[in-house]
Parts: sequence; structure tokens; C-alpha cells
Amino acid sequence: MTAPNAELSASPFLRAARGEPVDRVPVWYMRQAGRSLPEYLKVREGIGMLESCMDPELVVEITLQPVRRYGVDAAIFFSDIVLPLKAVGVDLDIKPGVGPVVASPVRTLADVKAIPDLTPEHVPFITEAVQGLVGELGGTPLIGFAGAPFTVASYLVEGGPSKEHALTKALMFGAPDVWDALMRKIASISAAYLEVQVAAGASAVQLFDSWAGALTPADYEAHVMPHSARVLAAAGALGVPRIHFGVGTANLLGLMGEAGADVVGVDWRTPLDRAIPLVGDRSVQGNLDPTLVFAPPAVMTERAAQIIDAGRAARGHIFNLGHGVIPSTDPDQLKRLTEFVQSYELG
Repeated sequence: MTAPNAELSASPFLRAARGEPVDRVPVWYMRQAGRSLPEYLKVREGIGMLESCMDPELVVEITLQPVRRYGVDAAIFFSDIVLPLKAVGVDLDIKPGVGPVVASPVRTLADVKAIPDLTPEHVPFITEAVQGLVGELGGTPLIGFAGAPFTVASYLVEGGPSKEHALTKALMFGAPDVWDALMRKIASISAAYLEVQVAAGASAVQLFDSWAGALTPADYEAHVMPHSARVLAAAGALGVPRIHFGVGTANLLGLMGEAGADVVGVDWRTPLDRAIPLVGDRSVQGNLDPTLVFAPPAVMTERAAQIIDAGRAARGHIFNLGHGVIPSTDPDQLKRLTEFVQSYELG
């Protein structure tokens, strides 16, 4: 791992992630790399999602686009939650309008054992892309990206996206040996994937557990948290701040922090003043409702100010949306939001 330069280490984003004083609240957006940008749609035209994620030049370009346009305080590595599985040989694809689809869902121990562990040799394009980005970004931090074990397991078990996660929970409750083996396998892959990104120069990581909100606190703590903790511990050993984010996880925020996060991402459903006491002595990230970017600018910025003010009670605060940028978002509105947050006086 390359030691960060002084400019990078002193960036508002990394300072806030470490819980250090900042002159202003840093801001970046989940799914900022692409989604709503016309320049993204242009370079992706005719190219599949996974194919895009495996092209270093394209990954560099897409990751840089929102940094150029908005001047955000961090770049998020352009990738996909299932890319490491594809890289080790799992038969899957991302179908437009559907999402990841797995040809042979995981059901048995044999299915789990058939999934190889990930090594840097599986993802040379990731190393190349991260190194290229770090050279271009200078003092702007790059956030590494990985899917958390529960969310990735859900895709593997269900065979694709699911609202109920019924098959996933059936495996978790009914075949605990298979479940434990699968979660250990995914945790190992996610940790290795993050390690590749950090070794190449990423200066923070975010673990996305998109579907963890489907769980009760007791089930999360017993069946999921230990595996996410392994991924976060491995990332922590690399010396970079760790962000842990889930959707609909108001009842899990404390546990998600205890799993090993330096920063707990909060979705838009939970006000920061309620979330902060739950996460302990940790920084928070969030959490403007992504639909407020469609509101009149004065309404959007008023709500953003409320979030910034509430975030002062936390050890540190990184401004973000409460989930990803909606594809039909007006880029000019995100630019206004970025400038508002960066100019807001903490006083």
C-alpha cells in the first residue's frame, strides 16, 4: 500500500472520515460515477455494465466524470457489487432493467466450494484502473468499493434481485452450515477485492450492504454481522477509513458500527439526529433524500442545511444522499447542491 501524500491525507473527506476537525463538510454522492451524466451515457453506449467495469480506461473516465463536473470531495470507484464473482468465474450477467442474474444459484456446500477465492491475478484491470485514477485525482481521495456478504449472498442464492429474500433467509435459517460457508467465502472475496483496490492506491473503502434492512437485529447479529466484521477488519488492517452503508437499516445502525465501521452511512429514512446517538463515537455519512434533488433549489438547500446542522453532533460528518443518485437527476441540480454544501459555514 502506498502512503497517502500530505495533500490527500489532509483532504476534508479523509479528515471527516477519521473524525478530525474540518473547515467545511465534505460531499460526494453514491452512484455519482455515471447514472445521470450525459457524458456517462455517451461513453457507455453499446457497452454492457460488467464489460464497462473491466475496461480500465473506461473505469478511469467514468469515475472522474462527476469529479470534473461537480468538484466533489471524493471519487467512488466505478464497479459493480457482483464484479468480483464474475472475475472468479461465477456464471452471471447484469441484465438491463433487471440487475444481476446468476445462471446457477447457490444451494449446497458443493455449490459454495465451487466458487474460487479471489486473487489479484483475477482482477488486473482493477489494479490498472485504480493506479490510473490515483494519478489523475491528485489530492482528491478515491473510495474503494465492495459488496457486503449478505447482499452478495442474496444475489447468489436468489439467482437475481429479490424484494423478500425468501430463499436467502430459508438457507440462513434452514441450512446454517451452507450459509456459514457461503458467507465466509463472500467475506474472503470482498476483503481481497478491497485489498487490491487499497494496494493500488484507494484511500478509503465503502462496504455496501444494500439488502441488510431485510433482517431483524437478532438475525443480523447472529448470521451476518460476524462476516461483515471480517471484511471490515481486513480493510482496517490496511490503514484506511471504512464506511459501512445499508438501506432501510435504522434498526441496525448500532450493530453496523460495531461491525467495524469508522463511518456509518445513514439512508434518508432516519434523521441524523436520531442516527448519531446509535452509532457511537463514529462519523456518519448522509443523508438527503435523493428525490429532494428534484425539488426547487431553495427547498433542496434548506433540507441540506438541516442535515449539515444535525451532523455537527457526530464525531465527523460526510454529506451524501441517503442512497444513490437517481438516473433522471438533473446534473445542474447536483452541482448546485455540491456548491451549497461546500460553501456552508459551520460557524
